[in-house]
Amino acid sequence: MMSVAHSASTTTLLVRVLVAFALTFVLGFERELRGSPAGDRTFSLIGTASAVLGNLAGAGSPNAIAGAVTGIGFIGGGIVFRRTVRSGQMVDGITTAAAVFATAAIGAAAGAGLLAVAALATALVLIALEGPHLPLLRLIDARRWSPDFQHDADLDRDDDRAVLPDAAPSPDDDEQPTESR
Repeated sequence: MMSVAHSASTTTLLVRVLVAFALTFVLGFERELRGSPAGDRTFSLIGTASAVLGNLAGAGSPNAIAGAVTGIGFIGGGIVFRRTVRSGQMVDGITTAAAVFATAAIGAAAGAGLLAVAALATALVLIALEGPHLPLLRLIDARRWSPDFQHDADLDRDDDRAVLPDAAPSPDDDEQPTESR
């Protein structure tokens, strides 16, 4: 049997993997409830694999995490591409791809023994994902307030300078002002 030099006991390493599985399963469950193409199975697989890689990094293989980041990029890209082709929209699935990236980081943190960091990160990701669906958090959801603000896409960008809406000629400027009597 192969032995890995690690400062933590085997039981500790296994607990870290189990914690990663549980935390990332919760994130995947939330995504599944919201109709994401990547759900509880995908998220828990990513989190568990990242925890194992976190264990390996602690055992002296720090490049294992770097390889995981590349792999997660491909998975996230696949989620975005699949959703885009399927729905015919320009870009779709960005939130799930970002959640997959966060899941990998949470799994790696748990695997490295940073269980409190992994738990806090899971809670923060859940707040970010569920914000638009919870009454109290809806107050700070940017989509609620965005109609009140000028969008960057509405700026005139014919040259390299953005022209603010106040400086741009309005359609009413073409009309001649009428004199008041």
